[in-house]
Amino acid sequence: MVMQKQKGFSLIELLIVVAIILIIAAIAIPNLIKSKMAANEAAAVGGLRTLTTAEIAYATACPNIGFTAALADLGSAATCPGGNSQIDSTLESSTKSGYKFALTAAASGGSTTNVLFTAVADPQGPSSGTRHFFVDQTGVIRYNQTAAAKASDNALQ
Repeated sequence: MVMQKQKGFSLIELLIVVAIILIIAAIAIPNLIKSKMAANEAAAVGGLRTLTTAEIAYATACPNIGFTAALADLGSAATCPGGNSQIDSTLESSTKSGYKFALTAAASGGSTTNVLFTAVADPQGPSSGTRHFFVDQTGVIRYNQTAAAKASDNALQ
């Protein structure tokens, strides 16, 4: 009686292949998450730059109002017709790329025109990003690693 040789892989060979795949995944996944967080943070900074430009354009088009405190005013629902469509609908919804955006504006020195504004971008969760961002009418974007960013925090270089 002649034994025929079986074709295929043994259980040990399959386990070794699975172990190698798991090791590669364990190395790659944390780097992928870090890359995604860096991309989200870069998008947040870009969003704040867009908001700064939009605020300046809005204040120029609407000198009686000045800066606005509503993202909708920079989007499709502007109270001043010359100031609409400054930002896209995603940024207008206040969330973009894992970050939540908020905008405030204020008058100064007894003026009724808003001459000051602040915009912040905060991560929506720990996997979205680690830095909180801030910008005001000066256009300098600042960040804080642990709490909501403010005017006295580190400036981006």
